Amino acid sequence: MDTLLIQATAQTPLVNLNPETGVMEIKGRSIPDDPEVFWGAVLTWFDNYMAHPNDETLVKIDLEYFNITSSKRILFLLYKLNELVDSGKKAKVEWYYRQSDEDMYEVGQDYAFMVHVPFDFREYTDNDLVVA
Repeated sequence: MDTLLIQATAQTPLVNLNPETGVMEIKGRSIPDDPEVFWGAVLTWFDNYMAHPNDETLVKIDLEYFNITSSKRILFLLYKLNELVDSGKKAKVEWYYRQSDEDMYEVGQDYAFMVHVPFDFREYTDNDLVVA
């Protein structure tokens, strides 16, 4: 199974889903023009991954903003993590949020409440960002 790598744009996040390591990263903004196409590719890849998952899967989510249609698809992805856990695999979500963005923290808390996958909340400040 190949890694799914989608580069970030102004409207879509970076998506790096690596089946070898079991680490999946979603980072940026998610306001795609066609959420079915964008998130459909992510969810289809994840369905295929679930046929032969790693013993441990880590999903890192660091979104600065996402719209309601993206929110729904993110929840679908998290529900798929429930299925992995139910099948005896380990899964965890690292939810990144800016210290100044209480809304994003609360959304992560809401997601954590809706699934039975452990969430690790990672707060950062703008000063934590490395400038090249």
